[in-house]
Amino acid sequence: VIETIDGPLGVAHNGNLVNSPQLRRELLERGVGLQTSSDTEVMVHLLTGAGGDWMSRIRVLMSRAEGAFALTLITRDAIYGVRDPWGFRPLVIGEIDGGFVLASESCAFSAIGATFVRDVQPGEIVRVDDNGLTIEQGAVPKRRAFCTFEQIYFSRPDSVHEGHLVHSTRQRLGRELAREAPVEADLVVPVPDSGTPHAVGFAQEADVPYTEGLIKNRYVGRTFIEPTQQLRSAGVAMKFNPLGDNLFGKRVVMVDDSIVRGTTSGPLVQMLRDAGAAEVHVRVACPAITDPCYMGVDMASRDELIAGHKSVEEIRQHIGADSLAFLSIDALMRALEAEDGYCNACFTGDYPFESERWVQLELSPKDQFAQVWGD
Repeated sequence: VIETIDGPLGVAHNGNLVNSPQLRRELLERGVGLQTSSDTEVMVHLLTGAGGDWMSRIRVLMSRAEGAFALTLITRDAIYGVRDPWGFRPLVIGEIDGGFVLASESCAFSAIGATFVRDVQPGEIVRVDDNGLTIEQGAVPKRRAFCTFEQIYFSRPDSVHEGHLVHSTRQRLGRELAREAPVEADLVVPVPDSGTPHAVGFAQEADVPYTEGLIKNRYVGRTFIEPTQQLRSAGVAMKFNPLGDNLFGKRVVMVDDSIVRGTTSGPLVQMLRDAGAAEVHVRVACPAITDPCYMGVDMASRDELIAGHKSVEEIRQHIGADSLAFLSIDALMRALEAEDGYCNACFTGDYPFESERWVQLELSPKDQFAQVWGD
């Protein structure tokens, strides 16, 4: 939030600008004081430094910003929604009591009694004011690249993306996984909560009983984005407890949405064994994550990604599972009921646009600063 000559401006941002270090340098050279390392603050100052009305300023921002950005802006007279030309991150329009609202996901609308209208399309600018809703094309759409990880993990299950309920999509992922990687087992157990719909789909397709084997402590957050291995390991122990009566003597399929660093999977496999499981087979409802995401997912550097430097068999040994299988890219796209329009860079290394920023973003913040400003 910032006060400008044209009144207050508030900006909320989902995404990541890959050219943020260069834009920061330009602002600092112009004498603009920056208080944080956030690329959102950079965008705020790019907006205030451009000329014309707010719609014109947003167009200038869209021409300068490189990467993923789903934005909502509030000014004295209007609110705006902005989605980058690739459509990496979701942004949706709702309607309530004759007015309009913007949110990152459609699930937000049910909390306030609003109804879903449509997705903001890549490159669009939405304006909501006293005159209603106005939509303009602010930038030419690029090759569509909606993040598949939104469908696999990040979005809430009751959201709708591109006309598909996320929960149903995740069940289809589980069904595809069961077809690709069947296993003789007595039970299908999810890694809650994000693995639950995947496990339901797997159990239905495999005709194997589904049950809870792990109870989640809902007061512990996502372990894979904790900054240190020590915190991530401690988080796993605090996050889950096994249900021994359900597991004892059983051959168990543990279904998870993904394996990023491998921090969670090994301790969970051991937890199931300690609770009496006779066998633990791990099935993962997305392809192996081999490459970092630069478009807004705080995932890891390449060296930290376990599939970036280990084979499937090596990962299996590392986590101590009796067997391990990941979903294929082809099966992923079948479950999404699409042939293209998605970004799968974290699975393939094929990023939607080429950028010299990739190498720089692998560096620490200190080294990024040195690259921009010199040693």
